[in-house]
Amino acid sequence: MPDRVLRYGLSALALAILGLIVFFFVRLVGQAQPAFSKFGVVGFVFTNNWNVNAEQFGALPLVVGTLITSGLALLMGVPVAVAAALYLSELCPRVARGALTILLELLAAVPSVVYGLWGIFFLAPKLQPAEQWVADRLSFVPFIGGGVVTIPNYFIAGLILAIMILPIVSAISREVMATVPADHKEASLALGATRWEMIRMAVLPYCRSGIVGGAMLGLGRAIGETIAVTIVIGNAPQLGKHLFGQGYTLAAVIANEFGEATGLHRSALFAAGLVLFVLTLIVNALARLFVIRAGRRTGGPTANVEPEPGAQPLAPPPAAAATATGGGSGGGGGR
Repeated sequence: MPDRVLRYGLSALALAILGLIVFFFVRLVGQAQPAFSKFGVVGFVFTNNWNVNAEQFGALPLVVGTLITSGLALLMGVPVAVAAALYLSELCPRVARGALTILLELLAAVPSVVYGLWGIFFLAPKLQPAEQWVADRLSFVPFIGGGVVTIPNYFIAGLILAIMILPIVSAISREVMATVPADHKEASLALGATRWEMIRMAVLPYCRSGIVGGAMLGLGRAIGETIAVTIVIGNAPQLGKHLFGQGYTLAAVIANEFGEATGLHRSALFAAGLVLFVLTLIVNALARLFVIRAGRRTGGPTANVEPEPGAQPLAPPPAAAATATGGGSGGGGGR
């Protein structure tokens, strides 16, 4: 009976979570229906016109801003997080490992508003000359070069998000690296591999699926971030012409405008939340697909498979059979 109660109880909790997700989706669809009825789903998502005063709502600048900032966070944050995990698990001295791990995990305890204020008042002014230098030197590159750098911009928002996802990606990567069998690493070193070659050939291939999963979780965290991005992105509902221009995101527009929204404006914000919800579901589905593919390419330690009842045991290799029967080499017969 206790086993049945535990089984049914856990199943009910799992189904309740799924039911809650379905309930959120249905409520968002219902609240967003007036906006979708007027602009259409395609028109709302792919129209570049978010004007509250004229009651024209097109979410394309918000979707593009969300994808740009999240992509920048992924490009800048994941390599640093994986490198930090490799150092802590493979290279760091044992004396300093605990303290450095705690310091890295403390980044997750910093409130997002603190990241935003630090980014807008300290980081952005310090990086503005370097950003302008990059924009001038890469003026021939579309979207990256050219234009005048503004202090709230896509790049600062992406950099702040990269710092915010560091603890998540690094912690998951470090836990996966801790599961690498010791004999894999010792075998690589015994064959003459250097420490870096051992990491490249034994550790990283084994951890590929876990690292990909951690990166996708970090991407989901970056897509849904609100307060920090609201402070540092500029809150301009328009498509930025270059990387160092102002923009907007789906989460930021909801946080900024929902308190004063009524009527069609309120419905449009619910529609933006529905687009964000669907975008997050797509990211999670892609993350699951990437993890499965990475796991298939990498493979894992082969488990010892017991023969089924009544099955014939596998025949030993010829050399082993010969040794077991005393046939082996001719030396034994000579004796």
